[in-house]
Amino acid sequence: MVYQFDFAAVWEYRTQLLAGAGHTLLLTAAGVAGGGLVGVLGGVARAWRLAPFDALVGAYVELIRNTPFLVQLFFIFFGLPALGVALSEWQAAILAMVLNLGAYSTEIIRAGIDATPRGQLEAAAALAMSRRQTFLHVVLRPALWRVWPALCSQIVIVMLGSSVCSQIAAEELTFAANFIQSRNFRAFETYICVALMYLLLSLLVRQLLLVFGQRVIAGRKA
Repeated sequence: MVYQFDFAAVWEYRTQLLAGAGHTLLLTAAGVAGGGLVGVLGGVARAWRLAPFDALVGAYVELIRNTPFLVQLFFIFFGLPALGVALSEWQAAILAMVLNLGAYSTEIIRAGIDATPRGQLEAAAALAMSRRQTFLHVVLRPALWRVWPALCSQIVIVMLGSSVCSQIAAEELTFAANFIQSRNFRAFETYICVALMYLLLSLLVRQLLLVFGQRVIAGRKA
């Protein structure tokens, strides 16, 4: 028996696929905004040993990095309502992505801050730079630029991991794929198309992050 490919059956649902891809990008953007902030604050607390936040952030990082993202998502969506905290599927998905990316970016940014040469701090003090100026321009921006490739990779990993949010009915790309194949019974064609879409999204996000890093963090003009 020869399998007859029928990608037209997937093309009919292109609107749902594009909407799912858009929702995936929105989830990623929200995760990056929140997770990046958590990562900066956590990285500073860890690098500068700010008690008691150092210990608290360390526990948070170990908890998130050593448990599956799906379990974290289920705990937020199904477990928190038992404590009276009910979240919609989108709120739960965003919170899970923020907490997950925040934990990994905390350690990445901490490594960047730890690599700041002491001579640069002494030079900033000699120039009478304020603490705020020293932190932003001598510590944070150079640290972020040092670890930017690792951060970009982690952001892409989190974006791909957002596919599990379909398990709580968040209508991202994988949710759209599951819906489509349940209607056209063309699982092979559907998931091949979705895999290619994830590949394109990964390349797009990585390129956007590279441009952002060069222009905003490194301060380089095109």
